[in-house]
Amino acid sequence: MNAHILVVDDEASMREFLTIALGRMGYEITTVDSSEAAIEVFGKEAYDLVLTDIRMPGGLTGVELLQRLKETDPAIEVILMTAYASVDTAVSAIQLDATDYIVKPFPVEEIKLKVERALEKRTLFQENRYLRQAVEGRTAPENILGASASMAELREMIEKVAPATSTVLVTGESGTGKELVARALHKLGSRAGGPFVTVNCGAIPEGLLESELFGHKKGSFTGAIQDKAGLFRIADTGTVFLDEIGDTPPAIQIKLLRALQEREILPLGSTQPVKVDVRVVAATNISLDESVGNGTFREDLFYRLNVVPIHIAPLRERSEDIMLLAEHFLAIFGRKTMTFSNEAVTALKNYPWPGNVRELENAVESAVVLSDSTLVKLSSLPEGIRQPSVEQLGALSEPVGPPTLESIEKAWISWVLKETRGVRKTAADILGIDPSTLHRKMDKYGLRNEPADEG
Repeated sequence: MNAHILVVDDEASMREFLTIALGRMGYEITTVDSSEAAIEVFGKEAYDLVLTDIRMPGGLTGVELLQRLKETDPAIEVILMTAYASVDTAVSAIQLDATDYIVKPFPVEEIKLKVERALEKRTLFQENRYLRQAVEGRTAPENILGASASMAELREMIEKVAPATSTVLVTGESGTGKELVARALHKLGSRAGGPFVTVNCGAIPEGLLESELFGHKKGSFTGAIQDKAGLFRIADTGTVFLDEIGDTPPAIQIKLLRALQEREILPLGSTQPVKVDVRVVAATNISLDESVGNGTFREDLFYRLNVVPIHIAPLRERSEDIMLLAEHFLAIFGRKTMTFSNEAVTALKNYPWPGNVRELENAVESAVVLSDSTLVKLSSLPEGIRQPSVEQLGALSEPVGPPTLESIEKAWISWVLKETRGVRKTAADILGIDPSTLHRKMDKYGLRNEPADEG
């Protein structure tokens, strides 16, 4: 699901510039020319990021707009833009919880970078919120939702492995819930009373990762004004979760190997090793076998981590879990009486969910925000979910050479008719066309042998 960005600026040229620059990155852009207009659309649509000028004629300033938006959605990311460089303004904006600050005129690459960082922060917030909601007060793997056989096996594996102290390697695509599994292992084990510490190895710069993991001594490098314990020591008697372990630099891999083998760490700038008592759970969304093969990951560290492997299947391989999870998220984000329409259910079930459970959560939250009644309709779902992709359509036909627009349209209509069991009014609604138009296109493409309407 593409990020939705709201641009607020009284200069038409700036709105056009940002629409083109950010639109080319695949983002959905909405523009308005005043703070008042921003407040109006903000209450009707779901946005991931707001880019707003600080000084606009009349009405609210960008800083005042920031305050109003934060009252509506405390988690919204906001980047303030201004042609009046002022340290005081920047500081006050950050104090008011602005995500970032940029001075006009700015290079296109700079604004692109700031937008990417802001959206990454938004994604991390949403992921952490989901994990907190999912694990709050839970101590049993039964609360890891899923009716599929693979999820039943996963819960059984967690129950077996949790009481042990063995190192666990959790594998699965991004968004499948690897941290949720790690937390369940911690809560069900003998270390439940100890700390659970999470480290995203791919999100911390290489120059800081060693200090974050193992700590440092005062004066060991510029800026080290005092001793730092490090996350392994903070996790002592508990569990340390090393997320995205495959992104760990080679120099850090050697030190992790020592920590696993010797159960001790060496803080940066120290000559005295420190004993630590932690259970290690690592996770990756890439194949460590392949990383070992191409020399980017140490084989000996891989074997130390892969003592007990646990794999989480992607959502597309356990379709029976989709609506169970969708209903779960609807209960979290929606009103008690909210339900999905039949057309929405069909679309949710047939979408391949490349972003897995995290993408499903975001889609349901967005649909709830956009719904104007207790019925979540097809039109409230993100566009990419309402309509199958070209890749999906390509699997339904076998064109010779590159697919034409007509071959794609034919495959699309055929797919929708199949999924709606030939109920043509429903198919027309999903396709966004009149039933009479659907009939003409069925004649055009020779689709009259599709299943007939049922009632």
